[in-house]
Amino acid sequence: MDYQSRMREKAAALRQKDTVRILAVESSCDETAMAVVENGRVMRSNAIASQIDVHALYGGVVPEIASRMHVEALDPLLDQALAQANMTIDEIDAVAVTCGPGLVGALLTGVSWAKAFAYARDLPLIAVNHIEGHVSANYIASPDLEPPFVSLVASGGHSHIVLVKRYGEYETLGATRDDAAGEAFDKVARVLEIPYPGGPLLDKLAEEGDDQAYHFPHVKTPGKYDFSFSGLKTAVINQAHHIRQQGGEINAADFAASFRRAVVDALTEKAVAAAVDTGADKLAIAGGVAANSLLRREIARRGAAAGLKVFIPPKGLCTDNAVMIGAAAYYDLLRHEPAELTLNAMPSIRMF
Repeated sequence: MDYQSRMREKAAALRQKDTVRILAVESSCDETAMAVVENGRVMRSNAIASQIDVHALYGGVVPEIASRMHVEALDPLLDQALAQANMTIDEIDAVAVTCGPGLVGALLTGVSWAKAFAYARDLPLIAVNHIEGHVSANYIASPDLEPPFVSLVASGGHSHIVLVKRYGEYETLGATRDDAAGEAFDKVARVLEIPYPGGPLLDKLAEEGDDQAYHFPHVKTPGKYDFSFSGLKTAVINQAHHIRQQGGEINAADFAASFRRAVVDALTEKAVAAAVDTGADKLAIAGGVAANSLLRREIARRGAAAGLKVFIPPKGLCTDNAVMIGAAAYYDLLRHEPAELTLNAMPSIRMF
């Protein structure tokens, strides 16, 4: 019997098993991560090798450096993930890996490693969409959360509002028409001369500022639940340049706080409205921007005021990690056949 036939049989057996432990791999950008997740809900381990200090030297992620560092980190992370989980390699039931979206070279390192591991250990291989992983982080953080619910997905490359109908089944309610929220944060951070990583540092600076000190536009879009951050970003950058050209000084904390307020207001207003309008009684947030301090406070406040039960993952599960990939992989295993060894990196794959 060939490998793929054996894996279909093993996957069928795992669907009947009480406890399924998945080794998950994430390498879509500049964090190498590996985790062991049990039944899509229990985090047994969470090992991460950060590259922030290296890329900070260049002011942003250098794809070739990121790929090389992933190669160096993957084998040691396996030992760390198993040690944290207090497990042996023989107790792993399947291996999951992010196949996209992301940087093609970075994705290839994780996909290649996972395929080799799956073949060598004769284990089913599960391909996971990175964005579905972000949504699924809520299953780890909130074991009582079940579909249907509305999720705001906000990251460096994505800003979506989705209705999670069932595990693995989504409907896009709204999306950005240009820049993503995280992208706008990073670009405005550069204008304020905030070093990499710009978004989190801008958030920290904004905590010290007055968010009413500067006035920025609230962009309207034809789609009720769509976003547009390009015009806001341009208005903020132009205002900063104008102030400096006139010889004025920018209060960086106030400027950061005012910009952050404009972005967060747009995200929270539309996410809450989408949940209310669809009749969903649950609203979750996901993605790197979900670690933003003001967004976390405002989504909790406005969601509760609208009668919604709000789910907010801890910050460590908002940024890139392998735990979320393991959570998504479990529900993929229940619905689909394992991936084949011809699996390739899909940097532009779409989910919504």
